[in-house]
Amino acid sequence: MPLRDHFHPALSTQRHWESLHATWAGSIADQLNGGLLPEGYFAEETVHRGARVEVDVATFASGATAPGQGNGVATLPVQTWSPPAAVMVLPTAFPDSFEVRVFDAEGGPRLVAAVELISPSNKVREAHRLALASKCAGYLAQGVALVIADIVTTRRAVLHDDLLRQLGISDERFHLPGGPTLYAIAYRPFQQGDADQIEVWSEALTVGRNLPTLPLWLSAELSLPLDLEASYADACRRRRIDS
Repeated sequence: MPLRDHFHPALSTQRHWESLHATWAGSIADQLNGGLLPEGYFAEETVHRGARVEVDVATFASGATAPGQGNGVATLPVQTWSPPAAVMVLPTAFPDSFEVRVFDAEGGPRLVAAVELISPSNKVREAHRLALASKCAGYLAQGVALVIADIVTTRRAVLHDDLLRQLGISDERFHLPGGPTLYAIAYRPFQQGDADQIEVWSEALTVGRNLPTLPLWLSAELSLPLDLEASYADACRRRRIDS
């Protein structure tokens, strides 16, 4: 199925891009777990919209009754504590994350690869771009292979360029050829002697054309063909998006 523009009418008014991204991440995980990954590896999709999920601890109802109520069993009053006011509030940006993570289960789950699907908010503000670029740079610094797919047509920012800056790479020769705004790119971090290096495979994307297959590296010697077209087409079918 050729790539559609999910961020402009008419499709943007008929389907929510968030659903497509979440389903696409699930399709990639299904593709990997369905026989592509060797024994001992597994993939999981994760979806997180910035800081919109609030973290709370110990707020589950235990069923305890207040003194003198219910069956008459007395319970101790709940002890509460109010902390002092915070000394400062830090401005920050929590990036959206539509992601598939690949783990090596031997000896306990160990992250070996990640696939990031770029969202509009990842491109709209510099703080959000840098937050995601920092996350991706952290993956590469830990030896985690990475694939990024950007099909967002409403913004022109290129995460690869922000990632280069996070890695301390200023040479413009390493920017994507032609400066595409839609692209898919794979990274393999490795060591050559005492030098840290990253191999890169990139493909420009075009609305109306099929998506590419890129290498997803599980180790220095083992890579898999990540068929973005197959998973994207499956996600579109599951969300009844016509070709």
